[in-house]
Amino acid sequence: MLINIATLDAIKTGDVTLAFRRWRRPTVKRGGTLLTAVGQLAIDDVQPVELQDVDSEQARLAGYANVDELHGALAGRQGQLYRVSLRYLGEDPRIALRESVPDEEEIETIRSRLDRWDRSSPTGPWTRATLQLIADQPATLAADLGEQIGMEKKRFKPLVRRLKELGLTESLKVGYKLSVRGQTVLAALGDED
Repeated sequence: MLINIATLDAIKTGDVTLAFRRWRRPTVKRGGTLLTAVGQLAIDDVQPVELQDVDSEQARLAGYANVDELHGALAGRQGQLYRVSLRYLGEDPRIALRESVPDEEEIETIRSRLDRWDRSSPTGPWTRATLQLIADQPATLAADLGEQIGMEKKRFKPLVRRLKELGLTESLKVGYKLSVRGQTVLAALGDED
């Protein structure tokens, strides 16, 4: 679910608590969370609605001046209309995670996860090579890093996102860098050689 930065800021302040989307099927679910540029959002409810049932108060809570403005924003979009109730939950939990130094038990858990990802990869092991590339070449375009290990950008970026979910990498304006956590894990992985 894409949300522009102005709306995200309004969600963070509590001024916006609804979103309206047309989907063939919802991309978020009740009780779920969504990581965004301003932090983590809680998805409190997702309900199908009819456009004519959306009133001016709901339009205002979705960040629109009035119902006509909301109708204009939805014009030409296909699919069922859904009303999504959401709220700001807090900072992106990956920020604190990437600054934490894992103990031996956590390192072993991360090592096991990386080994599992390597074993299940159709293109072979990639986790350690990717971490080392990012350590050696921070702020390098994803396409350039991927090329060095024989991967196209569209295949490489989702893999780096998996490492980011573990708190090992951090996105920069261009490329990535290892987090404190990632540096610790890479050093521990190097010690196993």
